[in-house]
Amino acid sequence: MIPHPIQQTGPSPQRRAPGATRRLSRAERGSGSHRGRFAPSPTGDLHLGSLLAALGSWLCARKPGPGTDPGAGGRWLVRIEDIDPPREVPGSADSILRSLRACGLEPDEPPLYQSTRMAAYAAAFERLRAEGHVYPCWCSRADLAASGGLHPATCVAKPDPSREPAWRVRVGDAVIEFDDVLQGPQHWHLADSAGDFVVKRADGPFAYQLACAIDDAAPGITQVVRGADLLDSTPRQMFLRRLLGLCDPSCLHLPVLVDREGRKLSKSAGAAAIDPGDPLPALRTALAALGIPGDALRAREPRALLDDALAAFDMAHLPRCRVLTLAEPAHTTADRSAAFPRDFAV
Repeated sequence: MIPHPIQQTGPSPQRRAPGATRRLSRAERGSGSHRGRFAPSPTGDLHLGSLLAALGSWLCARKPGPGTDPGAGGRWLVRIEDIDPPREVPGSADSILRSLRACGLEPDEPPLYQSTRMAAYAAAFERLRAEGHVYPCWCSRADLAASGGLHPATCVAKPDPSREPAWRVRVGDAVIEFDDVLQGPQHWHLADSAGDFVVKRADGPFAYQLACAIDDAAPGITQVVRGADLLDSTPRQMFLRRLLGLCDPSCLHLPVLVDREGRKLSKSAGAAAIDPGDPLPALRTALAALGIPGDALRAREPRALLDDALAAFDMAHLPRCRVLTLAEPAHTTADRSAAFPRDFAV
């Protein structure tokens, strides 16, 4: 069990005079060469599961290694993955950014919107096509059901000139090996785990795997910290970067928060939104899940809480598992504000 003291103790936060310039805390400063990122999709409000990923990436960026001085940490960026319009919820990108600010999480650079990066994705796709790494495919999900949804080396469906194809990358016998900072050594045979996967969809957009592979290299990201539910995306993105001659960042996959029924906390499953007016309960819960001790969770103001958490953060104390189960439901209704759970079970 990971303890999560909720009781608010300690001195009251100091108030600034109106118009006074606030000095940046050590938690807010980032100037090193280490660069981390948080990359939410604008499909709903920020919730506890996504806050855990945001805090994990922020802590690892600010204090990337043992013995690192918190004030000399790296930079933390935010990328909005808005390349799938049918799934997007209007206004959710702004809502996510507001919630992050309410939690004291300010990116060191203006947020990057993937919708502004189409030219980079198109150039990468054209290179893959010119070098013969991708091919058009008319196979439907029903066509691939017999192979468990994985696309084999040859198409099942015949070309259909009446509709646009998807484009898939050939994986052949590729094996991707890497060391995840938290989950340990990884060995993935792409033909068995992913098959020939889509890089450009039949309905037009570039696929998540291609966009993410490029954007985690283009801004000089040095470490990708995200949920373990995306661990199987990492070998696909590494494969694409190697085809394109791009560098791989290191990776750290945090455990995913699930409810007592084993369901991942997600926007689609109705996970409670973070309350920007009172983010401290959610912050304390997420930080406790990341191994921050209770005596570092007593501050009454988000930035002070982040300062204390950063000073106490030790990557060695991150839970080395793929799932953390909430001891209480993390759902809310219109007439019940989010009552965030206090304990976890590995």
